[in-house]
Amino acid sequence: MQPTVDPAQCRAAVEAVADWILDDDAPAPARPALAAAVRLTLRTLPQLAPGSSVEVRVPPFAAVQCIEGPRHTRGTPPNVVETDPRTWLRLATGAVSFDDAIAAHIVDASGARAGEIADMLPITPLKIR
Repeated sequence: MQPTVDPAQCRAAVEAVADWILDDDAPAPARPALAAAVRLTLRTLPQLAPGSSVEVRVPPFAAVQCIEGPRHTRGTPPNVVETDPRTWLRLATGAVSFDDAIAAHIVDASGARAGEIADMLPITPLKIR
């Protein structure tokens, strides 16, 4: 079981990379700062929706399983959401909706339950500037 994510630490990690999340022209953050923001927001999902029926992947930083239901133990999970770090942080902060990200083909979601993560978003809302 993952350790509990402190909401204040999560918010601080997100705010450290907020300019990059919200502005395509902003310089990329340092890898450790980006990794912290991705990992802390992603690891919050199982706290919001414990379970193992949906796997959310944000390579190269982390993957988690969440949402109650049939447990996945081997091979490719039946319900998978995968995206890049910037898109994940935009989802996690409310800068883009899950439906809009799917429509724009910047999130890959497979399986009947993959879309249920939309119910947990945003995790750490940012004010859109």
